[in-house]
Amino acid sequence: MRLNKVLSGCTAAIAMTLALGASAWADTFALVTINQQALFFNQINEGAQQAADAAGAKLVIFNANNVPSAQNDAMENYITQKVDGIILVAIDVNGVKPAITAAKTAGIPVIAIDAQIPEGDNVAFVGVDNTKAGEDIGKFYADYVKANMAGTAKIGVIGALNSFIQNQRLDGFKKAVADSGQKITFLDTVDGQNVQDVALTAAENLMTANPDMTTLYATGEPALVGAVSAVTSQGRTGDVKVFGWDLTKQAVEGIDAGWVTAVVQQDPAGEGKAAVEALVKLKKGEKIEPIINVPVTIVTKENVDQFRGMFK
Repeated sequence: MRLNKVLSGCTAAIAMTLALGASAWADTFALVTINQQALFFNQINEGAQQAADAAGAKLVIFNANNVPSAQNDAMENYITQKVDGIILVAIDVNGVKPAITAAKTAGIPVIAIDAQIPEGDNVAFVGVDNTKAGEDIGKFYADYVKANMAGTAKIGVIGALNSFIQNQRLDGFKKAVADSGQKITFLDTVDGQNVQDVALTAAENLMTANPDMTTLYATGEPALVGAVSAVTSQGRTGDVKVFGWDLTKQAVEGIDAGWVTAVVQQDPAGEGKAAVEALVKLKKGEKIEPIINVPVTIVTKENVDQFRGMFK
């Protein structure tokens, strides 16, 4: 009888331990991303995973493969699964708003990362002021044209026309260029669709159609990879200067060679980390700021050394 009581007590203790262990991992956060091709998005994932591990939370990641409707479907599934929070890197910032509202109604906080949701029901935004950063690189570009190209340049743009944030980066860039008063002609904007192979073909076609082009502006990592590859393959490294967003190994090599002039570098791992940490605070009943800004750096030959470790 005594042995049975001891065993019963041990069983109860084990059950309690398992319950406590389960509660330690009870928080499940979902990260709905754009694709897992771009280094930028993978770095967001890494930062988010590290923060989730540190908090003892589970992180699940959904790859939309550049399909906006897939993000909506994933959000609906996570609402059904009753996750504790959702981090969203939106493709279509307006199209995904109903899913965000549905999450809010279900009591699930959504934090938008990288792309702001206009008048959305997300509890916070983590990332960069893309319009302002676009203006910053636009001013840098115009100053470069003034100092190194006698104030005259012809520029082509490789964008991602379905990306709200990349359009913001282009709008800010164009505004700064217009305000500069330099003789800069915008030739054409082509759609790289946030896919490297598509961006490469678009960049090559852009350069072929505009042999007098002297500069390129790429609004995101796939576009920049396409631009760098196109300039290299067409032997234009001596007469086309490249400006863009999000460092890659190829871009660093171009900076070293002198024809990739400046790249806006974000802190994607920091953004992922900050988003998870904000959800953890909410779960504890703490308040968070509605906008959590993560600063950017314009990388040039002068400061590129501090970023080389990312590509080793």
